Amino acid sequence: MKHQHFQQMKKFSVCIVLILLCMSCNSQKQVDIQGHRGCRGLLPENSLPAFEKAIDLGVHTLELDIVVSKDLKIVVSHEPFMNPVICLTPKGETLPNNSAKDYNLYNMSYDEIKQFDCGSKFHPTYPQQEKQKTYKPLLSEVFDLVKAKTSDVMFNIEIKSEPSYYGIFTPRPEAYVKLVLDEIEKNDMLSRVNLQSFDVVILEEIKNQSPKMEVALLVEDNETIGEKLELLSFKPEIISPYFKLLSEESVKDYQAKGFQVIPWTLNKEEDMKQMLSWQVDGIITDYPDKLIKILKK
Repeated sequence: MKHQHFQQMKKFSVCIVLILLCMSCNSQKQVDIQGHRGCRGLLPENSLPAFEKAIDLGVHTLELDIVVSKDLKIVVSHEPFMNPVICLTPKGETLPNNSAKDYNLYNMSYDEIKQFDCGSKFHPTYPQQEKQKTYKPLLSEVFDLVKAKTSDVMFNIEIKSEPSYYGIFTPRPEAYVKLVLDEIEKNDMLSRVNLQSFDVVILEEIKNQSPKMEVALLVEDNETIGEKLELLSFKPEIISPYFKLLSEESVKDYQAKGFQVIPWTLNKEEDMKQMLSWQVDGIITDYPDKLIKILKK
């Protein structure tokens, strides 16, 4: 009888330990690991190789930027023009520094855009970035890649826009947002996407055309989070500021008000650790490998 009683107590003790461990796991918030432009620190930004690498590393969300070509295709690119820092001409020649007007993507067909090499040039800010010849993909190609890999990764898509771009580098807001939403819907990705922008006019248009779409308000380093929130007629689901605009108190305050807080762009380990200690909801980084390593410790 004593042996049987001992065995029952042993099983009971194991159960208690497991319950406590589960409670401990649940109390630790899972942070959304977002690969900035795929994983810009490791591979050419906003490229299919960078997105594939980010998925293989284990990111939860692919962060990327989109613009529009002359033939109204949704192109993955941080600028609405060929950036001379990262791109070479189809002949492999360097682009002039004042190339924005001459290489405006909104004035170029996608077939023209695809000829430019935006992966072979040395990047001064990311010297460890692995170089390879690559092009600016279509958003649909990124969706196809994710489907082919049977990945459940999410998408944080920035609509690149500002008032000075309207009708020159991008369509006007209403048409621009419709093109983007149609592309997402056509690829059956509505449930896996949130849209973000620095441009409040674009954000208003997103909520007007797709009320259920999750929206992130991007806040520049020279802006104030509270003042920018007041420019919106609705409450965005996500606040995504430059990380140095945050404090531990403000993170808690915004979360208490129902916002997710996902700062950008954290590349130093000490900054990542600080934001993790403040329990932000997500971290956008050029080095998702660093963040994943910290989280595994």
